[in-house]
Amino acid sequence: MQGFKAKFRVAALVIIAIWIGLTALYDLVKPISNGCIMTYMYPQYIPVSSPANVSASKYGLYLYHEGWKTIDFSQHLKKLSGIPVLFIPGNGGSYKQVRSLAAESDRAYQGGPLERTFYQQASLTVKEGGVDVDATGFHLPNQYSSMLDWFAVDLEGEHSAMDGQILEEHTEYVVYAIHRILDHYKDSRDARVKEGAAVSGSLPKSVVLVGHSMGGFVARAAIIHPDLRKSAVETILTLSSPHQSPPLALQPSLGHYYARVNEKWRKGYEVQTSRTGRYVSDPPLSRIVVVSISGGIHDYQVRTKLESLDGIVPPSHGFVISSTAMKNVWLSMEHQVILWCNQLVVQVSHTLLSLMDPETGQPFSDAQKRLSVFTKMLHSGIPQSFNWLRQSPLSRLPVQDGKQATGSPGHTLSSCPNNVRWTNDGLERDLYIQSTTVTILAMDGRRRWLDIEKLGSNGKGHFILVTNLAPCSGIRLHLWPEKGKSSSDLPVSKRVQEVTQKMVHIPSGPAPRQIEPGSQTEQAPPSAVFLLAPGDMRGFRFLTISVAPSPTVSGRPPPAASMAVGQFFSPEEGELGLSPELLLLSMFSPMDKIWKEDHPLAFNMTFSISLGLLPVKLSLETTGCGIKKSALPVEEAGDDGNSKLCKLRCFPPVALAWDAISGLHIFPNIFSETVVVDSSPALWSYTQGSEKTSVLLLVDPHCSYKASVAVSVSAAAKRFLLVYCSEIAGFSVAVVFFALMRQAHAWELDLPIPSMLSAVESNLRMPLSFLFLAVVPLFIAAFLSFLTSQAFPPFVTFSLVSLVCYSFANGSIILLVLLSQLVFYVAAVVHVFIKMRWKLLEGNFCFVFLNWFLNLCSSFLSLRVVRAVKMNPSLVTALVAVTLVCFVHPALGLFLLLLSHALSCHSALSSHAQSKESCNSRNEGHDRSEQLTFRNGHGLNQQSLLDDSCSSSPDSARSFGDTQLEMFHHRHGLLILHFLAALMFVPSLVAWLQRVGTSYSFPWFDSSLCIGVILHGISDSKPEFNFFFSPFRGREVKLSSVYLLAGYYTYLSGLALAPSRAFYAMAAIGVISFAFRIIQKRNRVRKHSHRH
Repeated sequence: MQGFKAKFRVAALVIIAIWIGLTALYDLVKPISNGCIMTYMYPQYIPVSSPANVSASKYGLYLYHEGWKTIDFSQHLKKLSGIPVLFIPGNGGSYKQVRSLAAESDRAYQGGPLERTFYQQASLTVKEGGVDVDATGFHLPNQYSSMLDWFAVDLEGEHSAMDGQILEEHTEYVVYAIHRILDHYKDSRDARVKEGAAVSGSLPKSVVLVGHSMGGFVARAAIIHPDLRKSAVETILTLSSPHQSPPLALQPSLGHYYARVNEKWRKGYEVQTSRTGRYVSDPPLSRIVVVSISGGIHDYQVRTKLESLDGIVPPSHGFVISSTAMKNVWLSMEHQVILWCNQLVVQVSHTLLSLMDPETGQPFSDAQKRLSVFTKMLHSGIPQSFNWLRQSPLSRLPVQDGKQATGSPGHTLSSCPNNVRWTNDGLERDLYIQSTTVTILAMDGRRRWLDIEKLGSNGKGHFILVTNLAPCSGIRLHLWPEKGKSSSDLPVSKRVQEVTQKMVHIPSGPAPRQIEPGSQTEQAPPSAVFLLAPGDMRGFRFLTISVAPSPTVSGRPPPAASMAVGQFFSPEEGELGLSPELLLLSMFSPMDKIWKEDHPLAFNMTFSISLGLLPVKLSLETTGCGIKKSALPVEEAGDDGNSKLCKLRCFPPVALAWDAISGLHIFPNIFSETVVVDSSPALWSYTQGSEKTSVLLLVDPHCSYKASVAVSVSAAAKRFLLVYCSEIAGFSVAVVFFALMRQAHAWELDLPIPSMLSAVESNLRMPLSFLFLAVVPLFIAAFLSFLTSQAFPPFVTFSLVSLVCYSFANGSIILLVLLSQLVFYVAAVVHVFIKMRWKLLEGNFCFVFLNWFLNLCSSFLSLRVVRAVKMNPSLVTALVAVTLVCFVHPALGLFLLLLSHALSCHSALSSHAQSKESCNSRNEGHDRSEQLTFRNGHGLNQQSLLDDSCSSSPDSARSFGDTQLEMFHHRHGLLILHFLAALMFVPSLVAWLQRVGTSYSFPWFDSSLCIGVILHGISDSKPEFNFFFSPFRGREVKLSSVYLLAGYYTYLSGLALAPSRAFYAMAAIGVISFAFRIIQKRNRVRKHSHRH
């Protein structure tokens, strides 16, 4: 590698790669405050024995019991009468992780359903079959009819995310555990009948599966297992489970098993037809409901994109929801925290208990009802869309007496129940609002009238209200066709309609503390949002906001901790678009916005680059709140007074971020916080809308703010590696293939083989090399998407992100090449130094014993068997490596291949260094030796050989040292490629080491591919093997072309987030090379190079 530009290009890539890696690591290791409450329990684990006719398994099955009192296990097992729920732990997990869910389920059953609130509930959409369910008047049960019996499988803490064979074994045992649980209920019931005990209720017909991490995928794999009984499982709930692909898609058999299971699931929801197209039966999985809960942005092990059910389960039978969007949770949490976070565990426990039909005591048989329960219990009433402010009317508004008014179909609202609402008699005099903004600072028992026709003019046809008052018990909202004394004064067709339950609940920040009894506190954070679109208010003249009268405390009014702020507005006024250019510039200089008083209450900020890729730090500084207009003295209106008064008057801002993949993210009290969503933009597996993020910012219109937006560099680096790590892994293998292509092409043109560093650098040269290797595959991907009618991401964003990943992969490979070269050069220099000094000390007496030992070793090496091994090192390496691959573990065979490459590299580089040292030593004494040579004629031949060996003239053949250096470059390239292959099997090796001593059969699929990789390393171990003869018309196929195609295929595999497919390319090259070597040997076709 020569030239300043080449060195600068390499240095820049290495520095950027190191900087991104260190910056991401810094952000990854920072402590996370998830806000979760710890769950406490008194656990007892009761082993469930296998029947006598079933052979014992290394795995186990346990029943959880909550309580500190000692119980009789056998008697407790006989008295089970609840609904069985089976917990499946994940990668390296324990069956004891069931304790939080089981303990809270027991408390939830004893305590009853959650306290009812009157916020708007989520409902199924038309695509999810919600119209049919809502038409039946389906509601959540008022009491729980059955308790949950929690079982858990003990999978010995094995690493199922690292090995496909382990995953299949876990699936088989889970199928057995399901059957064992159902059989146990039947056996226990029969035993009680024989004993004459009273028996009530029906036997459970199915088991609810709850899986964490890889346990969720195991649950789905068990559903399509051929041995599973029909209807044995109908409901699956997964926690942080990867469904689309493995978190580490490195082992080929693991990815193959995922693809096979997901394909069966896709077909399982298709209607069964005959060959002639006639209807045969319903889809086999038509009764299965799957709900996936993700941990959000703090789950670094499994991203929400992998937990999505898109393309696997139709929306009518399942959905994915992030914990940040879950009702009563609103938190992002780490991969293991999701098992004990009390807010989530409580909500999940009540959700599972709500699945029970009060009439039968069993889970609802209708899949749509079960899905409706999950939707109502987990989703909030906030629409799952990016443009809430511009949405169409969602509801059909009911009249006060409960009779629904006519209107477009949608969600049905109901008026407040009689036991919580208050009459108009308790209200004081009415207030008539003349401005577009209305403010409520206390529960004053008044009703405020807003003229929709007057205040909603000039395009301000939307109304929004934020408050911390509870619907029905604290605040009520009505729409009036005309003003009247009461609803009874109006005809039935024009009665007032209550819209209170259009309020949606949002998480509120910590409540302000009262400094002194009776004194005013800081403004309370909002806990609800109310929105009316123009279509909702069509046909009505007035909107009223009624606040409940608050009782006095010790004869004095209560502290003013109540808050409500409403405003008529136009969505266009609050539109803020941030272009890619502005976001990139904000890395260096934050963007500032000044919002003066009387600004819109809602700002709709659209980020053209997803906050899942470029998180931003959003800061809001209160600069004023009308102090100059107040009656405060000047000395009290300083900075301190400004801050105190503004806290009393301005409610804390709230941000709601929408993402197409992870859903809703809410950031309460957002004065300075990094806004990030768990999105996966610019991927080939494109999701509509994933390239942008919309943020709805709610700020007090009475106050002025200075808003600052800046991209967080450390958070962006972390997100880059988390989201695109699989893509970078595939690109890294492609980079090595392209470098090998460059080396093979140089040999074919009779040019010196370049080093790996030079080969990688030459592939980065602009414009032809870089465009041909980095950009052309992107057009191929776009063309393949067009052929398969697959949605494709915006090409510019997709291309830029892919090229950044490709450049990062190049920097990583260059760093790996530099480190390995440094090791080899240091080892070669040390080797030559010791060898040269050894010759000088051979006559020393101290080395007599060592010489004797070396002679003894030489006699051993002269044995026939040893000589045969030395004569065929490649054959011996191949046989031993293949044996390790087939009978031990593929990683060990690949490690042996790496050792062979390393020894060859060291030998070649040592020979090159020794030759160079000899030439330098000889050139120093050239004058003396030349005179001596002419005097002694017998030294002429030796002198001629040395001259050829050290010659560097362009007309002479390459010296021995140069040939050895080329051999080093060639084997070094193979070493880097196969080193990456071996790294992909390291996780599987860790899982295998955990199971040493047990019966274990490795998947033949992985073994076959690794044999192909070994054949590639052996067959192409010498540069002169770098060609193929095509069997068609005797055409010659160059190896450089094969490496180019392999690089393209691996590049596309990286785009598809399947780096394990690189093994297909390596194995194919190895098998073809081996076959051509055999053909050449049989036909005795020998091609001699002029280099040797």
